[in-house]
Amino acid sequence: MDILQKLYDMTAFGELFQSPGTILMLLIAFGLLYLGIKKRYEPLLLVPIAFGVLLANFPGGNMAVTPSNSVNNIAHLTLIEIAKDHGIMNMLYYALIKTGLLPPLIFMGVGAMTDFGPMLRNLRLAFFGAAAQIGIFTVLISAVLLGFTPQEAGALGIIGGADGPTAIYTAIILAPDLLGPIAIAAYSYMALVPVIIPLVVNLTVSERELKINMKKQDKLYPNKTKIKNLRVVKIVFPIVLATMVALLVPSSVPLLGMLLFGNLVKEIGADTERLFDAASNNIMNAATIFLGLTVGATMTSETFLNSTTLAIVGGGFLAFAISIAGGIFAVKTYNLFAKKKINPLIGATGLSAVPMASRVANEIALKHDSSNHLLQYAMSSNISGVIGSAVAAGVLISFLG
Repeated sequence: MDILQKLYDMTAFGELFQSPGTILMLLIAFGLLYLGIKKRYEPLLLVPIAFGVLLANFPGGNMAVTPSNSVNNIAHLTLIEIAKDHGIMNMLYYALIKTGLLPPLIFMGVGAMTDFGPMLRNLRLAFFGAAAQIGIFTVLISAVLLGFTPQEAGALGIIGGADGPTAIYTAIILAPDLLGPIAIAAYSYMALVPVIIPLVVNLTVSERELKINMKKQDKLYPNKTKIKNLRVVKIVFPIVLATMVALLVPSSVPLLGMLLFGNLVKEIGADTERLFDAASNNIMNAATIFLGLTVGATMTSETFLNSTTLAIVGGGFLAFAISIAGGIFAVKTYNLFAKKKINPLIGATGLSAVPMASRVANEIALKHDSSNHLLQYAMSSNISGVIGSAVAAGVLISFLG
């Protein structure tokens, strides 16, 4: 009986049965794994995050991230001490996440995989990517009125930009205690773009507006200015934009600067091919793995199962929906004064969810007109949304950080 008792004590069953919150977190992890594997909702990030949640909530595994506070001042320990006393997941978290290293590295990879060509060819459509950021600031103000601190409200509002790395980076600086729920909300809603965009579009856009054919509008009102050497423009653009942003919003440089650097090494071509390959493959993949696992490991029952988390999930959805609606109404306002009409779906893609938002908008347009291919037009607003959300994050960090 003593041997059996010792064997039972060795397992995690006793501690697990005494903590219903832990069982619920394990179920949440299994649910997220199902969404990532079976439903294929953002699997590259949702699967590592979900598995990080799983690892963090196994009793006795010592893989949960320990938050640094006045009682437990873990942040002032060396990495070796953190690894020895609090486990390797804490070491990874405080080395890679708390320092703000991984989100910029992921942005560099995103930049290396992004083609700014559609935006440069349709610059007037890029302004609707800026209009879509209205959800960030609307939710920020609402969250402050509901009792959140300005820093927490800023971290919550940035979910409306539909950019996971941006949301994580902002949360690290403004509200590190809310990092887990914010990351889950951001990536969950990004995965639900095929559901949320049609929902908002059905409520705000008429069938006549959905049938506006962008190619026919171009034939009726052709662009007067054409780019003669697109390759040169695509090389100069990230350099010029990085310089402008660094001067106007310096706090956005870690994200946007790395995004534009990744894009630059892509556009230069053969001379920087190895840099492009490293940024878009090895570095990007490694950063994604560690980001997902460590963010997931912050989600224990103590930090996740509370009213604040529910408010973040609800507020994140509101920010997301308002951002989509903001872009749509910006297009509607423009159409009141312009001869050359724009399909409101272009405004709906002013999110950072590239290229998923553009694909969804294109599918909606084709349902109403089989000849209305607007993917390239939607990408213009979609890509500018990436830039807009990074700038918005920089503004929030400057004012609230």
